[in-house]
Amino acid sequence: MHGPVPAAWLLVALCTATGAYCLLRMRSGVQEQRRAAGGEALMGFGMAAMAVPAAAFTPPGWAWPVYAAVFGAAALRTLWAARGSPHHLHHLVGTAAMIYMSVAMATAPPAAHHAHGGSGAPVTTGAHYAHGGSGVPVVTGVLLLYFTGYVLLSGARLVPARVTVAGTAATGGVVAARWGDRPELARACRLSMGIGMVAMLLSM
Repeated sequence: MHGPVPAAWLLVALCTATGAYCLLRMRSGVQEQRRAAGGEALMGFGMAAMAVPAAAFTPPGWAWPVYAAVFGAAALRTLWAARGSPHHLHHLVGTAAMIYMSVAMATAPPAAHHAHGGSGAPVTTGAHYAHGGSGVPVVTGVLLLYFTGYVLLSGARLVPARVTVAGTAATGGVVAARWGDRPELARACRLSMGIGMVAMLLSM
C-alpha cells in the first residue's frame, strides 16, 4: 500500500482504536459477542501494523509469512464458526483479504517496499506491492467491490439509537447496555475496519 504518510498514520490510528474497542467488547457477558470481538481485535491490530509507513518501520521478510499463517488460522476458526451463523462469513472474507495482502507482500520484489523521497511524493507503506503494467488484479478488484458495498450498506444501516438490554434494575427500570455490549458501537467498529480495508486495497 502506498500513499501520503499522514493518511497512512490516520489509517494506523483508526485501526488501532478499533482494535482497542474490540478488546473492551471481549469483556461482554455474551459468549458470541466475546468470540466475534476477539477476531475483530486481531483484524484491527493486524491492519494497523500492516499500514505503518515503511519510512517509519519496514518489517523483515519473514514477518509476512507469519502474518499469512496467523490470519490463515483465524480464517479456519471463522470458517468453523460460520457453520451456525452467516454473520461470520464477513469475518471470513476479512481474514482472506489479510492473507491475500500478506502473501502479496511476501512475494513482492524488494523495490516495492522502499519509501520515495521528495515532499508530496507517494511514500510506500507496509502493504504495497508492484503490479507492473497489468492493472488491478482480479482478486484485488473483487475484494474492493465487496468491502465498498459493505461500507455503503453498513453506513446506511448505522442509525443512532438509544440501546438497552433486557433486564431491570432494582427500581424496575431498564438497564442500559454496557459499552462492550452496545450493538451500534459494534457495527461502527466493523464499519471502521471496512473503511480501512477499502483504503488499503485502493492503495495496492
